[in-house]
Amino acid sequence: MIPYGHQTIDARDIGAVTGVLKSDFLTQGPKIGEFEKALAKHCGVGYAVAFSNGTSALHGAYFVAGLKNRDEFITSPLTFAATANAGLYLGAKPVFADIDEDGNLDPIDVERKITKNTKLISVVDYTGRPAKLKEFKKLALKHGLVLIEDACQALGAEYGGKRAGSISDMTVFSFHPVKSITTGEGGAVLTNNKDYHEKLILFRSHGITKDVNKMKEKDEGPWYMEMQVLGYNYRLTDIQAVLGISQLKKVNKFISARREIAERYGKELKPLSRYIILPRDDSKNILSAWHLYVIRLTGSVRDKRRKVFESLRKAGIGVQVHHIPVYFHPYYEKMGYKRGLCPKAEDFYNTCISLPIFPNLSLKDQKTVTKKVKEIIPSIT
Repeated sequence: MIPYGHQTIDARDIGAVTGVLKSDFLTQGPKIGEFEKALAKHCGVGYAVAFSNGTSALHGAYFVAGLKNRDEFITSPLTFAATANAGLYLGAKPVFADIDEDGNLDPIDVERKITKNTKLISVVDYTGRPAKLKEFKKLALKHGLVLIEDACQALGAEYGGKRAGSISDMTVFSFHPVKSITTGEGGAVLTNNKDYHEKLILFRSHGITKDVNKMKEKDEGPWYMEMQVLGYNYRLTDIQAVLGISQLKKVNKFISARREIAERYGKELKPLSRYIILPRDDSKNILSAWHLYVIRLTGSVRDKRRKVFESLRKAGIGVQVHHIPVYFHPYYEKMGYKRGLCPKAEDFYNTCISLPIFPNLSLKDQKTVTKKVKEIIPSIT
């Protein structure tokens, strides 16, 4: 089975990890800061704070943005559940807005759903393609909201000539194995805001500081530390961080490979325009990181997604669906969310299929994917 996504690990990555395993620090050592500095520099932003995973990074970003009990935040239903769950952890209410033709949040629908209780907007860069960030920045400024970018799928993407991570008030990345780079599990929050940066560091380590200048009791002794907020143990290890450092050196190569695959898919599958809608890439203002390559069924196969899906799986193509609308999950149904809330997102979900895409997907396997898609989809009746 050709998987939809897969990590790309080489001998240099393994050597870097082995080096840390032989060192004095497996966690809370120098590699964390080194990774953060490299990530911030790569994205052209002031600060990066590493977290144990993308979900904990989202939790941290929402916390330092001031999200709290009974607040509302607006986000997309076409995302992994963590984007909304991280707000629930703080007692806030997710408000789902509908999407545009690319699967990203629609700024017009977002503005319709802003209320006096809205604290922040959490936009999702679906499939690695940045959302309409210019519009969302204006919207956030107009209504006094914090703009958080869930770019867990978008490290390596660009918007208006700037790299993802340098545009929104805070940007969240994930380093899960199928993402642009991997640390096994891992995440980060990037920001230009010094206050956010300091609070993120505090939040990810139990809310405890050892910085005398920030303590209430300054003369207690050299052993002393203070818990100042209710934080969590969301630290990344040095083992993971050094893998991230090694991977980050190759991120441009990884993204270039993904773009080449996406371009090849586009050319090969263009003749199927009667049956599928292909994803797009502006190639100028917006450059996707191509975390996913999502096609949408149309025409005579529009309502036959399951049959197409199962036929492709049977042929050895590890297709997937991204994503189940968050409020479809039973937990959200119990909270009172009902289907029909975001018709465009629901329609998108009902017709979408993700094809395999990752840096070391061989040319042979790429040809197999397009060959099977071209054979199977027109044959579905």
